[in-house]
Amino acid sequence: MSGKLYLCATPIGNLEDITLRVLRVLQEVDLIAAEDTRNSIKLLNHFEIKTPMTSYHEYNKIEKGHVLVNKLLDGQNIALITDAGTPGISDPGEELTAMCYEAGIEVTSLPGPAALITALTLSGLPTRRFAFEAFLPSDKKERKTILEELANETRTIILYEAPHRLVRTLEELQAVLGNRRMTLCRELTKKHETAFQTTIEELISYYAKEKPLGECVLVVEGKSRDEIREAETAYWETMCIEEHLAFYEEQGHSHKEAMKLAAKDRGLTKRDIYQYLVELKNEGCNAKG
Repeated sequence: MSGKLYLCATPIGNLEDITLRVLRVLQEVDLIAAEDTRNSIKLLNHFEIKTPMTSYHEYNKIEKGHVLVNKLLDGQNIALITDAGTPGISDPGEELTAMCYEAGIEVTSLPGPAALITALTLSGLPTRRFAFEAFLPSDKKERKTILEELANETRTIILYEAPHRLVRTLEELQAVLGNRRMTLCRELTKKHETAFQTTIEELISYYAKEKPLGECVLVVEGKSRDEIREAETAYWETMCIEEHLAFYEEQGHSHKEAMKLAAKDRGLTKRDIYQYLVELKNEGCNAKG
C-alpha cells in the first residue's frame, strides 16, 4: 500500500501555536519535506524531532515532486511543511497535492496557523466574504490585470507583501481602488505584532517618513455595492435610451428583454421605458404631421 501525504501547518511566528497532532505526525512520518530546511531545522530542534528532512520548494517542485510521489507509492509517509503557516497557501504545496491525487495517493491536511485568516480576523473589517490574492504577480502585465479585477471586488481583499515592496504596492492599490479603509498586519503572533487600522492614503503618508519593516498582510475593504451601482447607473446615463436598447438587442436579446434590462440598469421600471418610447414615437409622428 502507498503511504500518505500530511500537509502540516506550522507556526507563523509563535512556536506555541503548533498543534499536538502536528507534533505527533512530524515524529511518526518517514520523511519531512520542507520549503527551507535551514529554517525548519530550528522548529524541529526546538521540539526535539529527529525525523529525516528533505527540501521541497518553488525551484525544485516538479523534479522533487516526482521523487516524493515515488517514495509515497513505495509506502513511505511524508509530512509537508512550509516556512510558516499552512502548506499549499501561496507555496508549491498545491502542486505536490495535485500530483498525489493524480497518482492515487491519500492526502490529509492538519489544520493550524495561516497568516491570511489570522490577519482577517484581526482586521476589524468584514470577514464573511473575502478574496485572497497572496503576493501580487511580479509580471507587470499580469499584475495590472489582477489589480483591475480587484477594482470592483466587493469582498474584503487580503494581500501579502514584503516590506521593501510595500510602498509601491500601496501606491498601485490607491491608483486602482482609490482611498479605501484597510488594516496593515505585521509580525503576526510575534512579540511586536501590530494591526494598524488606517486608510491606503494615510499608510502611504506614514511610510514616506518611516521605513517599512516585517512581513506584512494587507487587509483592504471591498467596494460597496452602492458605489458599484452608482457607477454603473452613471455609465448607462451617458447613453440615450435608444442606444441602451440597441446595445442589448445587438447581443441577441429581444426588444422586450432589452427594455427590461435597460430599465434595471437605469433604476427605472419597464413601464417608464415603454412610456418614453411611446412619447418619442408620438413626437416623431407630430413632427411629420
